[in-house]
Amino acid sequence: MNYLQQSFSIKFEYKICFTTSLFDVENTTLADFFKGRSSTTLRKIFFVMDGGVTEAHPHLEDDIIKYFDHYQDVQLIPEILIVPGGEAAKNDTALFERIVEAVNVHGIDRHSYIAAIGGGAVLDLVGYAAAVSHRGVRHIRIPTTVLSQNDSGIGVKNGINYKGKKNFLGTFAPPAAVFNDDDFLMTLSDRDYRSGISEAIKVALIKDAEFFYWIEAHAGKLAARDAESMNYLIRHCAKLHLEHIAGDDPFETGSARPLDFGHWSAHKLEQLSNFEVLHGEAVAMGIALDSTYSFLKGLLSEADLERILNVLLQLSFDISNPLIRIESAQSPILQGLAEFREHLGGMLSITLLNSLGTGKEVHEMDQESLIKASHYVFDFTNKKPSLNSSN
Repeated sequence: MNYLQQSFSIKFEYKICFTTSLFDVENTTLADFFKGRSSTTLRKIFFVMDGGVTEAHPHLEDDIIKYFDHYQDVQLIPEILIVPGGEAAKNDTALFERIVEAVNVHGIDRHSYIAAIGGGAVLDLVGYAAAVSHRGVRHIRIPTTVLSQNDSGIGVKNGINYKGKKNFLGTFAPPAAVFNDDDFLMTLSDRDYRSGISEAIKVALIKDAEFFYWIEAHAGKLAARDAESMNYLIRHCAKLHLEHIAGDDPFETGSARPLDFGHWSAHKLEQLSNFEVLHGEAVAMGIALDSTYSFLKGLLSEADLERILNVLLQLSFDISNPLIRIESAQSPILQGLAEFREHLGGMLSITLLNSLGTGKEVHEMDQESLIKASHYVFDFTNKKPSLNSSN
């Protein structure tokens, strides 16, 4: 047999910066980033912003213009593209095409930058457009929600929804940098503010029991929007996510995806609700269901399960929403298992819990136990837990 073989590796490196008032000219965080990346060519920066962010921060565009008038290491493209926030950003391929067209019109090359300001859906959209334009334009993420600052915005995934399937088109493309500005969190609705906490609970449950105990102890402060508690939660959650990305499979070529704990049903739930249920809310419901299933399979103690469910309820998550109820094998939410299997490449891999802070990968879930788990969660929210563990 006669053949050639090639093997090489590429080092990716990017920083997550935590700051306040990023575009205040007195804040040199962003300017220092550009100064530290010398180039012999003209570098440009093109901004795409979440429409909800511009409404909540009406002076933001002017602040950006003033900032780049003051710091001129890169040339600001005067046109700032405003796109819808939320899942609508990922459902409309015309928005993707508008970003690619702007790259073409404004001459954004591989030495220039596309900066996205917004929630996770807008960051996913813009990151995907940046990754496929010129085979990769440098991308800067400026997350504006709890969920995007502690999870999606700091990772390496990008994508849009296509043919009715979540993240059907996408790439693994690390950002050039991420800037978490806590000022953006101040204008979030209580619902959006709370939603992102579910991803912190998720990563704590599969990787860091002490972090879960901290969330449990500070649930009241988090619900009351205590800024110090939220800043700690975001930073520690981001740290755990980054440690996972730096592991053996950052681009998810294998089947094991522990960070998708609670997500097989969450993704389907979002679709069933026509994306009216926020991602973080759906993840909280998925965590409740899969934690209960773990208990029913003899993996997790009932005492630990009750701690998980109580934390979710204390943070006002609707974990017994009718859309996630499983009454029979025909319940729509169960279609999420088949779709998750397809997304994973044909083999189902679901993370369950062995204990608080320890995940366990399984390759099947039986419908009878899922039905029982669904009923248990509903009963628990009504203070009537009624099932015993079974193998």
